[in-house]
Amino acid sequence: MGLLDLIRKLKSNQDRELRILLLGLDNAGKTTLLKKLASEDISHITPTQGFNIKSVVSAGFKLNVWDIGGQRKIRPYWRNYFENTDVLIYVIDSADQKRFEETGLELSELLDEQKLQGVPLLIYANKQDLLQAAQASEIARGLSLDTIRDRKWHIQACSAQSGEGIKDGIDWMSTVVSKKK
Repeated sequence: MGLLDLIRKLKSNQDRELRILLLGLDNAGKTTLLKKLASEDISHITPTQGFNIKSVVSAGFKLNVWDIGGQRKIRPYWRNYFENTDVLIYVIDSADQKRFEETGLELSELLDEQKLQGVPLLIYANKQDLLQAAQASEIARGLSLDTIRDRKWHIQACSAQSGEGIKDGIDWMSTVVSKKK
């Protein structure tokens, strides 16, 4: 019976669906990251003027990813998508240091939202392939991520262009979600 229980547990994880909310400022690389995760062509990406929804199977989960545009005029509508979120993925353009304060304020507001309370947070420090990119550890210090106590969080250096680091973040996310089950 032990082997049968193990097989059932593995099967139930494969059937598990997660609702992922993918947010960040405009031009952070959210859509590129999502397309790379879905193994789609990333050569022609346009700014998201609303939202994209993609279902991707990864790490034994069906990920239903809601990629919401990050332009300033769209951000107030983010709250319409908070309901039933299993994981919040926040993407930061590591090379755009002029916008670190702005992205930090947006992230802080998200973390204060009642409907996102306790939701695990995966931060992708994107565009690490660019010379002027800040290190993930530097971004973590600048955003005072070590003060987050109400949820699991992780910052992952990545390049949505090359795909480097994306899988590592998804692996962290699947581990955290599996432990919650």
